Amino acid sequence: MLTSVQKEILQSLINLYRQSDGKSIKGEEIAEIMNRNPGTIRNQMQSLRSLGLVKGVPGPRGGYKPTIEAYHNLNISDINKETQVPLYKDDKILKDLTVAKIEFTSIPHPGECEAAIKAIGNIKSIDLGDKIRVGPTPVNKLVINGVVVGRDDMDNILLLDTTGIRSIPKKKVAEVASMDLITLSQDISIQEAAQILTREGIDGAPVMEVGEVVGILTLSDIAKAIGQNKEKLTVKDIMSHRIITVEFDMMIADAVEVMNQNQIGRLIVLDENGHPGGIITRTDLLNKIADIS
Repeated sequence: MLTSVQKEILQSLINLYRQSDGKSIKGEEIAEIMNRNPGTIRNQMQSLRSLGLVKGVPGPRGGYKPTIEAYHNLNISDINKETQVPLYKDDKILKDLTVAKIEFTSIPHPGECEAAIKAIGNIKSIDLGDKIRVGPTPVNKLVINGVVVGRDDMDNILLLDTTGIRSIPKKKVAEVASMDLITLSQDISIQEAAQILTREGIDGAPVMEVGEVVGILTLSDIAKAIGQNKEKLTVKDIMSHRIITVEFDMMIADAVEVMNQNQIGRLIVLDENGHPGGIITRTDLLNKIADIS
């Protein structure tokens, strides 16, 4: 049976390994996160290697990697082989965290429920009292809202006092998206674009050229350009060329997953003829979920 220190080392190794995209992790990196002596980490690594939970990588760029047994020992799945379940804090996705397991610890009566969230990644950015959202889950499309009332750094567990548990409705993108598409021309100034977005009360819009989407521009893009004294630029100079489209009949649960996988906040919706006909934002989807009673 692992000691508490060994479990914390193993959890820290897995967190760092995930964030490094599969690169080996040095003992000094683990020591820094755990605020421990590197020599202590190296000594414990010898024991973890003998247990088959860690493998050493030789060479100047070497270090340690967790084995599949490490994931099993900590009762978590290999994140590379599973659908990632997102975690949000104050409606902003936490890019370096995902949820491996959800357990409901008590259901004394309707309206009161606690949930234990097993996370992959560093949970120390989450404090007691923070409002977080988990989901949607891959199978039943659950979304869980709650307030953090406990945190176990050793086992990477958050204890939530849940404020809402909802299932994403089985509706199509076209039922939620704004199909009255507001577009921008790539040759107008960013001041003109800002006026259009502000007048329409939207945070972003697609940039069109001869009936095709050539980019996306948001108020954040404009604010960044102004902050860099680039007020004289046009839309085409600062727009994003990363365009993700979805079919109008896609289920909104699948649209949420597309946003999470691409780490974006809006999708262009294609109409029945495959032409850009609307836009759907993360806010649209979250508001739709929140409306479910």
